[in-house]
Amino acid sequence: MQDKIDENIWDKDTEALRRELEEFKAEKEKIRQLMGQIGGIESVKKDRRINFIFLIIVGLLFAFDILRHIFKFANFLPTVLSLEIGLLLVSIKIVWMIHKQTKLEHFQFHVMNSIEFRLNDLSKQLREMQKEYHDYIQTIGSESKINHDII
Repeated sequence: MQDKIDENIWDKDTEALRRELEEFKAEKEKIRQLMGQIGGIESVKKDRRINFIFLIIVGLLFAFDILRHIFKFANFLPTVLSLEIGLLLVSIKIVWMIHKQTKLEHFQFHVMNSIEFRLNDLSKQLREMQKEYHDYIQTIGSESKINHDII
């Protein structure tokens, strides 16, 4: 009888571990997909390209204005317009950076929430295992008393 109880507990634990492993794999894949959406390698390349384009445009506007003042020639862009374009580009870049930071914070919140959920789940499983263990010990104790009374 003892072997059968041990076998049942072993089967339950093995099945619980298998389910937990499958849940972990599914959660890992979900996080991997989120990482790709938020900031994978493609995102880094795209960010570098955008930063380079912004830098080139603002640098050219600055260089044209400096050259206009040094060599005193008329540029195709009025001074105020090139200043406004530069300011607009810098503003767009700041808004874009805020947007990227918001996406990152949302992802961090999701990860922390997932960790908290997982900890709560593990805590619940631990309490259930402790209860099963306590019940098992009580069962063994009552069986040994019965066997002792028979002898």
